[in-house]
Amino acid sequence: MEDVILNLSPRDVTGKAVKRLRNDGLVPAVIHDHGKPSVHVSGVYIEVLKAYKTAGKHHPVKVQAGSKHYTALIKSVDIDPKKQSLLHVVFNAVKANEKVAAEVPVHIKFAEDNDSTPAERAGLVVLHQLESVEVEALPKDLPDFLEFDGERLIAIGDHVTVADLIVPSGVTVKTDPSHPLATVFEPSALQAANDAAGGDATEEEAEADVDAGEAAEGLEAEKNAEASAEKQKKD
Repeated sequence: MEDVILNLSPRDVTGKAVKRLRNDGLVPAVIHDHGKPSVHVSGVYIEVLKAYKTAGKHHPVKVQAGSKHYTALIKSVDIDPKKQSLLHVVFNAVKANEKVAAEVPVHIKFAEDNDSTPAERAGLVVLHQLESVEVEALPKDLPDFLEFDGERLIAIGDHVTVADLIVPSGVTVKTDPSHPLATVFEPSALQAANDAAGGDATEEEAEADVDAGEAAEGLEAEKNAEASAEKQKKD
């Protein structure tokens, strides 16, 4: 990815008074810089939004704030729940020679000339259980995304975990390696969960039902292991 560059202006306006900045088409923001006093800034809405959409929380942003320059990661953003617009952005300044933590999106790596997994091509459903993972790396080594091999998802019960991610050199994944990324289910299992919820169940709710042991096809070994562990606790 090319460098993401963002020009911000120092601001004296803080607290509730920042509302007028938003009315003027600006986004208030703050830069945290290694224990130094926080730098209060603002930027043109469309430019800040573009930087956020491009860099996310994983790609370094070259920030110019007045006469000062920073390499920073976007730590957090506040979103207006109704308008879905940016309200505030928090940047963390980083050093080129120090490792940083960041959230990196997870993508499926499909086989050549395919845009789906073998399971999906067979009419099954693949539920995605994690959209991003936390990694640690030098700013220059932060990946824009991590991938896992989608060809491993073939039959009901097949799943991939964080441990299956393809991780480049210099990057350490901090998320629990056993956390599932995607699992294959039979469509009827999701439909049963949806019907049980009165027709309003989302895929995430259906997934939770399956994890609880309701309509869980192909996961008998996992359920037996959980039952055995529970029995040991009682004993």
